[in-house]
Amino acid sequence: MSANRPAAVVVLAAGEGTRMKSKTPKVLHEICGRSLVGHVVSAARELDPEHLVVVVGHASEQVKGHLTEQYAGTRTAYQAEQNGTGHAVRMALEELGRTPDGTVVVVCGDTPLLSGETLTALAATHAADGNAVTVLTAEVPDSTGYGRIVRDSATGTVTAIVEHKDATDEQRAIREINSGVFAFDGQLLADALGKVRTDNSQGEEYLTDVLGILREAGHRVGASVAGDHREILGINNRVQLAEARKLLNERLLDRAMMAGVTVVDPASVLVDVTVTFERDAIVHPGTQLLGATHLAEGAEVGPNSRLKDTVVGEGARVDNTVADTAVVGEGAAVGPFAYLRPGTKLGVKSKIGAYVETKNAAIGEGTKVPHLSYVGDATIGDYTNIGAASVFVNYDGEAKHHTTIGSHCRTGSDNMFVAPVTVGDGAYTAAGSVITKDVPAGSLAVARGQQRNIEGWVARKRPGSAAAQAAQESTEQVAEGN
Repeated sequence: MSANRPAAVVVLAAGEGTRMKSKTPKVLHEICGRSLVGHVVSAARELDPEHLVVVVGHASEQVKGHLTEQYAGTRTAYQAEQNGTGHAVRMALEELGRTPDGTVVVVCGDTPLLSGETLTALAATHAADGNAVTVLTAEVPDSTGYGRIVRDSATGTVTAIVEHKDATDEQRAIREINSGVFAFDGQLLADALGKVRTDNSQGEEYLTDVLGILREAGHRVGASVAGDHREILGINNRVQLAEARKLLNERLLDRAMMAGVTVVDPASVLVDVTVTFERDAIVHPGTQLLGATHLAEGAEVGPNSRLKDTVVGEGARVDNTVADTAVVGEGAAVGPFAYLRPGTKLGVKSKIGAYVETKNAAIGEGTKVPHLSYVGDATIGDYTNIGAASVFVNYDGEAKHHTTIGSHCRTGSDNMFVAPVTVGDGAYTAAGSVITKDVPAGSLAVARGQQRNIEGWVARKRPGSAAAQAAQESTEQVAEGN
């Protein structure tokens, strides 16, 4: 266990976020596969705190439900009225039922770029310097509108946080700003919160007032500077949401490329935080990798593909494809323009070709479904070939039924397999057949009407048509040739 392990991390997530102009609470908006508050909770968990408390308020049941489902073990505290950040932290301490003995880290629930590494550095600085409170700060190119960090020139301790509107010209030149993230001594925090006043323009309890209270009591106030100022960016509207998504996406792709993944055009690729890669995977332009998708060594995806919760095996190739909860076996080939629906499992070196849709289908090693087919609720053995324009007819209007096709089968083009039905190993089916009965191993199934040619039909039924004229000319040419 780390010596810097916090007694508690408090995540402030009670606000409505009216500038998002959305029915969805601000902290539940998503970027890169996680909600805003989910990103913060995930970063906070890297500290391994004894307690993790999220303060909820607006749409509290919705936010609590999300946390319960996605982040089990996270506690919540309810702030019935949003009376300021100091009040929110008081609600969190009341939820704990006792004053934490140790460090309490307070973070904002709308800062999805904040990393566990930065929070760990904050906690370490707080402990090493023996501070009563340590502020996470950042050096920004333009500090307009932010609270400035004023330091003692001799000791480097923080003497004040001055809001932009209250700052002197000299203070406005300062580029170090307050992030709204703090590490406190838990006992001192609890005591100081009881002294926070509400005689301000908003009539609220400001957490930043605690810094002044502690400093006036003779306690040390320090700072930890974030390595990248963009980590502290908060989200208040859809523009900032998009900017954060772009930054996080770049971070994720940079990490993948540094680990040995080729991303041909990072600007056109979107990836979730939960996606994993092995070295020498290749991602082509226009590709989205979502959820728990995994690309094994040498796997190649794209261009223009969207994979969600899909595993792509070593050396497999997926081109212009949509896949959801599918498994693509080692060396398999998929696409272009394929749709792998949930439950699809493709064997080693199998093939799903152009305009093929699969669902709840296990397709064996070396088996090919080359083009223009639907395979649903089916099991296909090894080294079988499914002819073009085949349909596995799995739904009778009330229930789904299963089709089984064995190994080393050859099924003709334009086949309908009306489930439930089984085609045995090594069997063949003729083109144009509707297979409604089981086909024994090694058999040829022919299920189509006998062809009958009615000569002269076009001339009689479509006289004067272009078809009739073409037929007459052809007949005359044949007669002349004889």
